[in-house]
Amino acid sequence: MTDGYQALTEKEKQTLRLLLAGHDAKSMARHFGLSVHTINERLRDARRKLSASSSREAARLLREAEGADPQLVGDSGIGDALAAPPGQAGVTAKPGPHRRAAWAIGGIAMFSLAIAALALSAAPQHRPATAAQSAPAPVAETRATQAARAWLALVDAQKWQESFAGTTQRFQTVNTYEMWHKASVEGRVPLGRVLSRRLLGAEDIPGPGDGNQLVRFEADFANKPHAIERLVLVEEGGTWKIVGYIIE
Repeated sequence: MTDGYQALTEKEKQTLRLLLAGHDAKSMARHFGLSVHTINERLRDARRKLSASSSREAARLLREAEGADPQLVGDSGIGDALAAPPGQAGVTAKPGPHRRAAWAIGGIAMFSLAIAALALSAAPQHRPATAAQSAPAPVAETRATQAARAWLALVDAQKWQESFAGTTQRFQTVNTYEMWHKASVEGRVPLGRVLSRRLLGAEDIPGPGDGNQLVRFEADFANKPHAIERLVLVEEGGTWKIVGYIIE
């Protein structure tokens, strides 16, 4: 396993991390600006190096090799999100004015959307309702969704110190406040102020800790209408804290 992990290229690792975060070959191709064929080649090479029978097994093996929290990369709206090597932290990406599809920040090395297995691939993907669809019924608030709203309000207000304090201890151990601040300024600020935000749902997901919740919102930003926000929260010391966030 160690030899196989060392043989992986950084691009193959990034592709497997996206798979962990719930992406399929098409969304990964959009993220990297590549063809689906190229993505499938990366996954095939990763399977071969890790002696895995499937791409998801290869992603799981990568997660195990990198520790409890995978390094995460989402459909990054701030350019090609480059994950740091295992054991290092980083929330960096180059600005990309033509690729502002989403903002992802996250866990070990990147505050994007996943935690341990995080199983986002198994979580249902929700899209904004179209005009032809009937208005959805309001979703009941929980402690986790209220905590998510409160944390998002800090991010909306550009209160980076306070929002950093609302992340998990594990995140703060591997990511400095300076990294968080830089990623936020590069990724969140260009979206503009939030005009509206509606809770879509919340559900339990697998992962370490006392509890793990995936919370989804539909948000309209000044520069990005009809965005979907997905947050992962972990109950830490009786308080719900953020371990993952992505805007699509």
